[in-house]
Amino acid sequence: MTDASFTGLVRLRDDASSDAPAVTVDSFAEQSNAGAVRIEPGDDTRELLPHLGHVTRVEINFPSFTDGRGYSAAQILREAGYTGEIRAVGDVAVDQLAYMRRCGFDAFQPDKPMNEADVEAAFARWDHVYQKTTDARVPIWGLRHGLNDNAGADG
Repeated sequence: MTDASFTGLVRLRDDASSDAPAVTVDSFAEQSNAGAVRIEPGDDTRELLPHLGHVTRVEINFPSFTDGRGYSAAQILREAGYTGEIRAVGDVAVDQLAYMRRCGFDAFQPDKPMNEADVEAAFARWDHVYQKTTDARVPIWGLRHGLNDNAGADG
């Protein structure tokens, strides 16, 4: 057995992590001082959009790795201009990390700790991407046409 290093929280941000307890989307309207919100499958992410200015962390729960609704929730938040932390929590597998990152997640807190080498490999797996999304990566077709940022990659 090797001496693998495992991690329970992966953050791709330089700012301080918020330790505020996350409230549900339903409770959020009643708690004006809440700084963290937890989105469950079936919650309407758009209800948060008018209040994003004072939310420092949004947790998106994945009760099962087969439930992909959280990807859409993260994409909606980023497209609305949210710059705070979006953390995937729950049944998050290492092979989902790169896709989650492309949708706007910048923190991951899986139920089971992940091997740090596997996490690094997941983020480094693909040098190029094929479609524009909320991350700053230029799609491969944009690179072929001389684009050097994602702004002109509306394809």
